[in-house]
Amino acid sequence: MMKNAVAIVLALVLTGIATAEAQSPFPSSPTQGRVLVVPFENAQDEPRFHWLSEAAAVLLTDNLRTATPGAIARSQRVRAFEQLYLPVSGTLSRATIIKVGQLVGAGDVVVGSYSVEGSSLAVTARSIRLDAGRLQPEVTERGELTDLFAIFERLAGRLGAAPARPALAAAHPPLDAFENYIKGLLAENPGSQASFLEAALRDAPQFDRARLALWDVRTEQGDHSGALEIVRAVTAKSPLYFNAQFFAGISLMELKRYDESLGVLKPLTDPPMAGPAATAAVLNNLGVLVLRRGSTATTGSAAYYLTKATDADADPDYMFNLGYAYASDRNYQGALFWLRESLRRDPADVDAHYVLAVALNATGSSVEASRERDLSRQLSSRYEELDRRAAENRTIIPPGLERMRIDPDASWGSRADQTIVNSAQREQRELAVFHLEQGRRLFEREQDREAVAELRKAIYLSPYEAQAHLLIGRIHLRGGRPSDAIDAFKISIWSEDRAPAHVSLAEAYLKTGDAAKARAEAQRALVLDPASADAKRLLSEIK
Repeated sequence: MMKNAVAIVLALVLTGIATAEAQSPFPSSPTQGRVLVVPFENAQDEPRFHWLSEAAAVLLTDNLRTATPGAIARSQRVRAFEQLYLPVSGTLSRATIIKVGQLVGAGDVVVGSYSVEGSSLAVTARSIRLDAGRLQPEVTERGELTDLFAIFERLAGRLGAAPARPALAAAHPPLDAFENYIKGLLAENPGSQASFLEAALRDAPQFDRARLALWDVRTEQGDHSGALEIVRAVTAKSPLYFNAQFFAGISLMELKRYDESLGVLKPLTDPPMAGPAATAAVLNNLGVLVLRRGSTATTGSAAYYLTKATDADADPDYMFNLGYAYASDRNYQGALFWLRESLRRDPADVDAHYVLAVALNATGSSVEASRERDLSRQLSSRYEELDRRAAENRTIIPPGLERMRIDPDASWGSRADQTIVNSAQREQRELAVFHLEQGRRLFEREQDREAVAELRKAIYLSPYEAQAHLLIGRIHLRGGRPSDAIDAFKISIWSEDRAPAHVSLAEAYLKTGDAAKARAEAQRALVLDPASADAKRLLSEIK
């Protein structure tokens, strides 16, 4: 379902939009909101210097972040481009770049080009103000290629960034090491990535940024011992020490050295060594650690850490982990609450639907459980895999569904890839409302077959659309199918607990001759809406 929504967004990307030429100077102060810097064009198309396209985006983003914390980091940009099926370092049309900027929630997009003549580098950049669709004037900087870092510091300053801090300037690696680092980021397979990054570290052993990138490669290869060795070389004096410790905790956990992992991760939160998003990521991983090894007096409960993680960052993965932890402990009421909260933010989460179905079934809500299982089947073939894993381990909930956080640098709400998902969900919601209104009109004209078709489209796009389930139930009731109507009304109430659905459910129970259940539903409707004339009428009829 979410793939369909992303496809809709991608279609919007490819339609493009027109831009106007600049009519006002570039602002001297940083703009409000987020800034997306895309790889620069290689004006001469010289293969030797293709790496500078990505280097330009990385360096300019680094410098802009000194003044605009909302500048979108490379890791977020890469995830967003991959989600939109766009080349990470390829050339895009300006219309596509603008649309991507809008989708990731940027206020400005920076584009540029560069050329190399001998040992001299010339770089040109300009910003596009997305709110006005306006190109700002070009700015250009020149210098020797060996002065690459200084060139981009000056360029960023002319684009509104604050001067680079002396500590950052002193930390620049040798140019050869930086080139290998960028080539390592761009390489297409882990072996090539590792070779370039290792070369960068041979030239600059204290180049911790390359060290963390190599950790990522080693982890992707499943070499957790090698990954751990890489990040343990980062010292406490390094600006990247927090990230190195965070990654070390993950490696230790993957190696099942849980006590050591706990000893590395716990000090990162007390007192917090980073901002709320990074602290939430650590707390989430501590919760995952406890889920994997089991709770002890030393570790505390998984729910303790995961509750603190969700308090710090309303990430649906953290909420899923918390619901999963409660379900694993057979605290099904807690599981129901947090799994539904997770699904409100990510309706296409197959695992969440599956675990929610298990929790509902355990509490006796068989109709709602069946609905969640149906959603799991519709969304992915993974449903069968989850059933198989549960059967193999002789449990009702499959093990190993907990979600580790690998990137500590961005909160859920500010991630560029999540902004794209939000756009896709908004498109889905608007389309679901359209089909719901069509279904409602057809229902009122008693064109029941056509109405059900429209309402089912609304439910496919928005599974918890209570009004669609309610109308389908009323169609079943009108057609003399009270048992089907009861199931639809129960799903409507599960999606949104409102008085009209309880009244309709009471009417369906009366049709089946179950006066006791009808009375209970009518009374519940009066609790929700004491002025409900329909509920009062039903209670009078039952008496």
